[in-house]
Amino acid sequence: MKINWGTAIIIAIVGFMSFIMFFVIKMSTNDKYDHDLVVEDYYQKELQFQMDINKESNSKTLETNVSWKKTDDGILITFPPELDFTKIDGKVFLYRPSNKQLDFEISISLSNHNLLIPDKSLLDGRWNISIDWTYENQPYLYKDAMTY
Repeated sequence: MKINWGTAIIIAIVGFMSFIMFFVIKMSTNDKYDHDLVVEDYYQKELQFQMDINKESNSKTLETNVSWKKTDDGILITFPPELDFTKIDGKVFLYRPSNKQLDFEISISLSNHNLLIPDKSLLDGRWNISIDWTYENQPYLYKDAMTY
């Protein structure tokens, strides 16, 4: 059987479209390729943006800002030592860009200037940490990206 050039072009186009559709369906149905790169309540977070900028500038006025370091037990967050730790209140939010099921939030309750996030809560990889806290009704915000 002989195929003319018109039939060959149609076969090539249908083959190419089938190839593309196969990968589109495979990528959209396979959980291995599911990446959540944005948060669920994107528009609400956008409205909070200016307040976050103000909180971050408040943080920069402190003598020492919040810091963190990786230890054998987990992540140790240290609040400024010049502040009274009993008046510090807020939340620590850890955001995993590759999997929203791993995101979690911890309330800040301190017995000294340190807060430990246990190692069992964290998987290896990239995390975004956001510490939204207040001291004597003054809001502060610390954000950083870390690799655990």
